[in-house]
Amino acid sequence: MQYLEVKKARIEIIPMIDIMLFLLVFFIMVTIHMIPDKGMPAQMPGSSTAQELPKPKLVINLNAQGEAEIEGKTYGRAALEEYLRQHDPEHLQITIAADKHADVQALVHVMDTCRKAGVTAIGLASRPEEAR
Repeated sequence: MQYLEVKKARIEIIPMIDIMLFLLVFFIMVTIHMIPDKGMPAQMPGSSTAQELPKPKLVINLNAQGEAEIEGKTYGRAALEEYLRQHDPEHLQITIAADKHADVQALVHVMDTCRKAGVTAIGLASRPEEAR
């Protein structure tokens, strides 16, 4: 009598794990780049020396009327200072995106408020100025 040897099918799990991790990393990277930066349309002032800044953790929009807005909500000076104090001001990077028609005094007030709250990393947004 002959016995036939039956081989069991093997599923190699190591290559499957590699593929799944590659897909996970790929989807994470794609998702990060799909998240849009939030802001409001503004006519930014131009600068011939504008540079790329690191991605800010918080963008404060200063509209033409001199009002500070964060994520669509308007803040007064006291409310803005309180908001910033709640978000770890020592490690907070802020970019102020001021409309070119905004009052310079309003910009100074926003910067003073940020400094009073303890924020030291403040950048001003501008668009590159076209060469003449």
